[in-house]
Amino acid sequence: MEVRLQKYLADAGVASRRKAEELIAQGKVKVNGEVVTEMGCKIDPKKDEVTYLDKKIDTKETKMVYVMLNKPVGYVTTAKEQFGRPAVVDLVKGVNARIFPVGRLDKNTTGVLMFTNDGEIAEKLTHPSYDKKKIYQVSLDSKLRQEDFEKILSGVELPDGMIAADELEYIEEDDHRKLGIEIHSGKNRIVRRIFESLGYEVKALDRVYFAGLTKKGLKRGEWRFLS
Repeated sequence: MEVRLQKYLADAGVASRRKAEELIAQGKVKVNGEVVTEMGCKIDPKKDEVTYLDKKIDTKETKMVYVMLNKPVGYVTTAKEQFGRPAVVDLVKGVNARIFPVGRLDKNTTGVLMFTNDGEIAEKLTHPSYDKKKIYQVSLDSKLRQEDFEKILSGVELPDGMIAADELEYIEEDDHRKLGIEIHSGKNRIVRRIFESLGYEVKALDRVYFAGLTKKGLKRGEWRFLS
């Protein structure tokens, strides 16, 4: 049975389906020795040979692996860092599989970060249509004003559209610089941008919950396998 090339790459653990589409567009994937850049390409896994960067891909040999990391500050969330900066993949060495991070946390954000070679799961955890919950703890440079508290819940206008938090509460009632925020959006740096748009500096940002996962029992920089 024929399958789309990007799905085949995702099933083989090369990357998520969306990332696989980028790799195809960049000319890094070949089918039977020929570079393919079209998204509509279908292949027969039993007959066609698929290579990524000239390495043969075979879904039959792929064992799905799931890992959760408690990300520390100072690491970029990329599968491979080309500018010499510390990358999150450096922290999960020892995993006998080519895994990639699911979604992103910016360099200065800490907390729950999942890795896998399962492209289907990665797609379901990051695509907006699947509506996965994320909870962050935020530390601000100054107390959050009540009018801004209400704005964040009702909606803040950002350059890429309106965004509202699902829940917002103070971690400690007498300290209005530290809050918990629940949000579903997967937009880049969304929590930082919400507070920055209202004139606050985010001093620390920690993701404590992502799609049912918490970092309980994991110290900063530690990881563990998931079932």
